[in-house]
Amino acid sequence: MPELPEVETTRRGIAPHCEGQTIDKIKVRNGSLRWPVPENIAEQMEGQMIRTVDRRAKYLFLNLDHGTAIIHLGMSGSLRIITDNAPAQKHDHIDLVLSSGVTLRFNDPRRFGCWLWADPAAAHPLIASLGPEPLSPEFNGRMLFQLSRSKNTPVKAFIMDSHVVVGVGNIYANEALFKAGIHPRRKAGRISLDRYQRLAEAIREILGAAILMGGTTLRDFVNSDGKPGYFAQSLLVYGRTGEPCPECETPLKEIRMSGRSTVYCTRCQR
Repeated sequence: MPELPEVETTRRGIAPHCEGQTIDKIKVRNGSLRWPVPENIAEQMEGQMIRTVDRRAKYLFLNLDHGTAIIHLGMSGSLRIITDNAPAQKHDHIDLVLSSGVTLRFNDPRRFGCWLWADPAAAHPLIASLGPEPLSPEFNGRMLFQLSRSKNTPVKAFIMDSHVVVGVGNIYANEALFKAGIHPRRKAGRISLDRYQRLAEAIREILGAAILMGGTTLRDFVNSDGKPGYFAQSLLVYGRTGEPCPECETPLKEIRMSGRSTVYCTRCQR
């Protein structure tokens, strides 16, 4: 599913086309998403200007003068900028027709995404309890160290907990733990401050690089202009089970943790 870099790539792609534009019309073709699209969403949004397009965790915010549309891409969703009046296809569920003449189109074959309404967005139950952004000054190794004390949960699950830090999905957790030299099953409460500082820096580095490369394309994700992300070409461990470790050439091992693929080096990660 799209993770933080993919969502940030989408935000950067659609923001120049949306910010400062008035919403002339909303077309909801299928409102049966993960949660039903509010029946009055057109009444709430039509005629208002999109002031900013922001991101919080994996949620996108269309901030209007009064209220915010909260969008999640789910497992297969995408937002595209349509400039040629192309007809809607089967899974194009929502269109925002903007005053500039372009359309912001939401496509979601699996319908696990969402379009919700909140005022203010920060108070919405999906947003209020989220942890800090991994690229923000609030996120650092000391914070991870303090939150992890007495926790027996595996460190991989710990850093993927959105109440601890947002946006560290499965792909990037694999990569960051490898870069920090930490075994994914090691108990979170048994890791030192120094190692958490290395892990926090690895998370920042991995996510920052993925954003610059447009995200990681696995199956469905494409960005706002329909192009894939290219970070998959830089993955060190994820998807490389049995291949030699890039550091020591030991064959990479794969295990399942909470139903997710976890790839690591048995020699480099302790």
